[in-house]
Amino acid sequence: MAKRIALIPGDGIGPEVIAAARRALEAAAPGALEFTALDWGAERYLREGRGMPGDGLETLRQHDALLLGAVGDPRVPDNRHAVEILLGTRFGLDLYVNFRPVRPLAERLCPLREIPGASLDFVVIRENTEGPYVGMGGNYQAGTAQEVATEIDLNTRRGVERVLRFGFELARSRPRRRLHMADKSNAMPHAGGLWQRVFAELKPQYAEVAAAHLYVDAMAYQMVRDPRQFDVIVTNNLFGDILTDLAAALQGGLGMAASANFNPGRPPALFEPVHGSAPALAGKDQANPMGAMLSAALMLDHLGLTAEAGRIETAVAAALAARECTADVGGTLGTAAATEAILRRLRS
Repeated sequence: MAKRIALIPGDGIGPEVIAAARRALEAAAPGALEFTALDWGAERYLREGRGMPGDGLETLRQHDALLLGAVGDPRVPDNRHAVEILLGTRFGLDLYVNFRPVRPLAERLCPLREIPGASLDFVVIRENTEGPYVGMGGNYQAGTAQEVATEIDLNTRRGVERVLRFGFELARSRPRRRLHMADKSNAMPHAGGLWQRVFAELKPQYAEVAAAHLYVDAMAYQMVRDPRQFDVIVTNNLFGDILTDLAAALQGGLGMAASANFNPGRPPALFEPVHGSAPALAGKDQANPMGAMLSAALMLDHLGLTAEAGRIETAVAAALAARECTADVGGTLGTAAATEAILRRLRS
């Protein structure tokens, strides 16, 4: 049976890149997917006061996977609709793994001198449902000289253990069998202490994995100095958000970065390019469609369509090699022409 895919184009450049990704999916896996388009985003919020309907999560549960373009619109200054759609989906579906592969598809995309892009192949696993993003906290005497603001970093034993265990399992399945855990336990001993204790308890259960700890600031330094040492990185929600954008720069920028959000073994999973809605570029034929296409390839692989996923990745790499791509990755093409360059390779 065809896999059911919910498409959420969202805001800004989201509709442009999701249209490109859908065409890539149809070319790479003809007949294997059934699409449902959902008009969730700023336009709906401005019309109805909600970014997604009240039964939105139930709608999503009827699908095998979700492909999201981007959310964020200057007409909604507090981005309330984006929080409702993106964080609401992550938390509501308990998609506790944020999976970010880092592997440049062209040598020139890695900006580090003397480090070839082909030597980089690592994954950042970010805990996706806890940390400061749960929205616990508040303001006292807001707008006054005495204002106090708090943001609570929530970490649970269950949440920390399950994401670390997933990281260890992933590392055990990869050739190098190496894992790094990043925290800031020297300055944040309560949350960091929990991560340290669980990490120490799990290490003996995965003796074949070379597991080490780095403070997150040291990891950021090492990621720039020589990222070849990394294989699987596991960290919390906030630090993972920051480190993955740094990692995106190593693979050619945010226009090339793909991501997955999932609860292992439980559909649906959410896939999205991480470049944001970029409203200044919307409608100008300038957005890079490759991040969305590579997110679509991640989705195919997650659904067991591994050969079809490889076809998209190969076509993207070939277009990059020919510099038939957008300006951010060394080409001169617009969104539409870059999309056609990839589709031409998929069709052949």
